[in-house]
Amino acid sequence: MTRWRRALLPLSVPYEMFSRARAWTYEKGIAQARRLPGVVISVGNLTVGGTGKTPFVIWLTRSLLEDGKHVAILTRGYRGNFRGTFSRLDGISKSTGDENLSDETRVVALGLVQEANAATHLAFGVGPKRFEMGAQLAGDGFDWFVLDDGFQHLQLARDLNVLVIDASNPFGGGHLLPAGNLREPRSAIGRADVIIITRTAHAPAVEAVIRRYAQTVPIFYATMNCESFTPSHEDEAFERLSQQEQRKAEIFERKRVFAFSAIGNPSAFLDNLHEWGVPVIGQYSFPDHHKISAADAAKVEVQARAAGANALVCTEKDLMNLQKLDAFSLPVWICRASLNVHRADEFWRVSREILRLRKPEIVK
Repeated sequence: MTRWRRALLPLSVPYEMFSRARAWTYEKGIAQARRLPGVVISVGNLTVGGTGKTPFVIWLTRSLLEDGKHVAILTRGYRGNFRGTFSRLDGISKSTGDENLSDETRVVALGLVQEANAATHLAFGVGPKRFEMGAQLAGDGFDWFVLDDGFQHLQLARDLNVLVIDASNPFGGGHLLPAGNLREPRSAIGRADVIIITRTAHAPAVEAVIRRYAQTVPIFYATMNCESFTPSHEDEAFERLSQQEQRKAEIFERKRVFAFSAIGNPSAFLDNLHEWGVPVIGQYSFPDHHKISAADAAKVEVQARAAGANALVCTEKDLMNLQKLDAFSLPVWICRASLNVHRADEFWRVSREILRLRKPEIVK
């Protein structure tokens, strides 16, 4: 723990007291969660920062769309200006996407825009008042709701509570905000119906902690896949490669790559790049959701050139926060990643069993 984090430890005590009291009022029915007319699946985490939640939301929603469900994603839209609903994705693209949307909302929309029935079966409700957004979309015929970042959004009742835990930093250093990264005490794990441990296929130490608070909750694993590396610049050699070849790290042969990112867990991104065989020689990290300006791009390039790099790489989320892509003189490659949920059929079998008990009129 850094010195400044240690100095904030006293502030974590009232934060924990408030967090426990708030959860208790909902558990005892003193505060009432509002219920939408449909199936609500909440996806959230126990810590701040990247856990793989956004790729899981994409994976989950894609599966529901493939099953013919009318799905509405309810998201806070953090650091975005747009508030409201939208249901047609054909206008959302990497180059012409609505810049008023938050970076995460745009990433999710882009991850789902190619689905066969996305234009008619998918909608978004964006804003802090997620019940109101969901009620409006329910009136438009949507009856399956994915509550994005919903573990602490206790105001909205859910029928399946999915908790995503990042194996590389599962419990935020062991301390609550502001001294650590925990949003709630670890005992909140007991509210989860299903737990997804990301960025590994086996984490017995993490499971041991989970079992202290949730002895029987089903646990599944998910690992990150590299879908593709796409150049932000014209690259004739790249264009000649097949889609399968574009996914291979061999495209970085004879390149010395410097990574930059503005995400919640930059070290995990770096680990993934090494795992995928990308020859990364350094990195520069901005705060999560940071809008990367031309001045920021200059800082990145100074460090990249000092390290001897001749190419840059960032995440798809970072692409949404690049205010001026041509501010870079070095070529920039965009990494698009996805989540591979292990034992996916078993995940859906368990989830449907829970949903049949809670929403038998919808889930048969």
